[in-house]
Amino acid sequence: MTVSPRMVWAVVHDERRKLVADLAGLSEEQWATPSLCAGWDVHDVVAHLVDSAKTTRLGFARRLIAARFDFDLDNERGIERERRNRPSETLAALGAAAELSRTPPANLATRLVEAIVHGEDIRRPLGLRASYPTTAVVQALEYQLRTGVSMGGGKERGQGVRLVADDTGLSWGDGPEVRGSALDLLLAVSGRPTGVALPAS
Repeated sequence: MTVSPRMVWAVVHDERRKLVADLAGLSEEQWATPSLCAGWDVHDVVAHLVDSAKTTRLGFARRLIAARFDFDLDNERGIERERRNRPSETLAALGAAAELSRTPPANLATRLVEAIVHGEDIRRPLGLRASYPTTAVVQALEYQLRTGVSMGGGKERGQGVRLVADDTGLSWGDGPEVRGSALDLLLAVSGRPTGVALPAS
């Protein structure tokens, strides 16, 4: 299932706006809540989303060279760069960047992964719920299943099983069935804790 580039950006811009609206009334304690992204709290993930929204192809290449091709180090530097003293200021920065259509040199589906997975990284620990376009979730999931863990995907996590999305009727792979919503499957293959149990990779 493929979403056109125009539709990808429409989804990404909309998800950024919705996230800004969802987080507008958070307390200081809620901003410090650990996210589903290991080692990052809610404020960190929002700062990362600001950094990601502002990243260009050339800028990414320069930064990665400066980080000696250490993706984790580059991400940490991006958070340091965009995390303001006050969470409200970081959230305002995300709002200001919401309409940007920039991307590092990667498949455009990574923008859907960023918007959807990081949106859930933030919302689930806070008890917030959101709905995402099914076609966008499926495209993000299919990209993760094609992409190795070392490159931010989840190919190895999805191997040896047949993933079945109960809400779409779609399935991927061969082996014992693992069932869940397309969103839960996306989070599971992206390494997030959900009710979906995947074999150890």
